[in-house]
Amino acid sequence: MKRWLAIGSLALATVLVSGSGGYGEPREELKNFMLVKLKHSQKVLEGLVMEDFPEIAKHAQDLSLLSLAETWQVLQTPEYVDYSRKFRNAADTLSDMAKKRDLTGATMAFNQVTTKCVECHKYVRGVRMAEAK
Repeated sequence: MKRWLAIGSLALATVLVSGSGGYGEPREELKNFMLVKLKHSQKVLEGLVMEDFPEIAKHAQDLSLLSLAETWQVLQTPEYVDYSRKFRNAADTLSDMAKKRDLTGATMAFNQVTTKCVECHKYVRGVRMAEAK
């Protein structure tokens, strides 16, 4: 129940952050969505530095939930689905490590979350460049 409430809250926050209609709305909405993801990542890093395990767990869970949002689904390829799954698994591991108060494990998991972000963004850029040709 809490998970679905959080998904709904994140979806609403994404809509509110992205503003109302207009030219370029999908691109602007995605940009704002990614900024929300970045804010959660920054909060995780802050939590790691401060050893604030509840904060780490909260923002790791929010990252995982974001990966289920419709706005996240920028491509419909098996590879993209796999990248998203791996990101979600890394975020879930990060949350678990924080709940166990394992700073080393949480730090390693955050590195995996970051790696999964970079790998996926590289993949999406490659697909979009190929489509533009």
